Amino acid sequence: MRDSRPSVEISTQIREGHGTIAYMVIDNSERLNVLDSALIQSLSSAIASLEHDESIRAIVLTGAGDRAFIGGADIGEMSALTPHTARTYITSQHQACEAIRKFPAPVIARIKGYCLGAGLEIAISCDLRIASDDSVFGMPEVKVGIPSVIEAALLPRLVGSGRARQLVLTGEPISAPEALAWGLVEQVAPAENLDAAVDQWIRPILDAGAQAVRIQKALIRDWESLPLEQSVERGIDAFSRAYETEEPASLMQKFLRRRDNR
Repeated sequence: MRDSRPSVEISTQIREGHGTIAYMVIDNSERLNVLDSALIQSLSSAIASLEHDESIRAIVLTGAGDRAFIGGADIGEMSALTPHTARTYITSQHQACEAIRKFPAPVIARIKGYCLGAGLEIAISCDLRIASDDSVFGMPEVKVGIPSVIEAALLPRLVGSGRARQLVLTGEPISAPEALAWGLVEQVAPAENLDAAVDQWIRPILDAGAQAVRIQKALIRDWESLPLEQSVERGIDAFSRAYETEEPASLMQKFLRRRDNR
């Protein structure tokens, strides 16, 4: 008999000669995959359990079922918070988002259905987002008396100041096509083709240099927080560090052989 308690399930798929793709499913499907404290902690632990596995080339993060990626945070639990416990609660949620952002390999959000509040914060903590055409996005916190916080701070970088304000000040949702037009997601696909569309992203990641992709992700985080001059310096360091492995020589020789055989 299936355990119906909320959980984060991990499965892996080995791509011969390329490495491993981890599929992580947030499963609270009876409640639109809403996140309570235990599930938030499970998500952080699941990410941490893969952090040192260098065979992982990417994580695909999604919600169980067809109705929601993550429908938000548990309002029942939040309604009982105090100023002290509120700080602990939201810090734990930030730590889950930060674990995704710091994970060495790319994390792809596979979004189907509702992606609201904490769910949208989890999604924008991922490196890439692909959504089904029936997905719905929003930051409805103000409607229940709290501000949108923590990784909502990424929204102005993604969609611009005005649209970020629209999301967090009105709490009104937007459709998948709007999310694509705004730059909130990178691709929208028909629901029946969502997995195939995700796989089209995975293939070029697998074809790229494993260490190069990891170095690139770390560098992107530097770009987000450092002034331009320091970002350039970090890039020079990253370029040099890539040559500490055989990967550049191997992949460049492969490229040159293909070019010469045309």
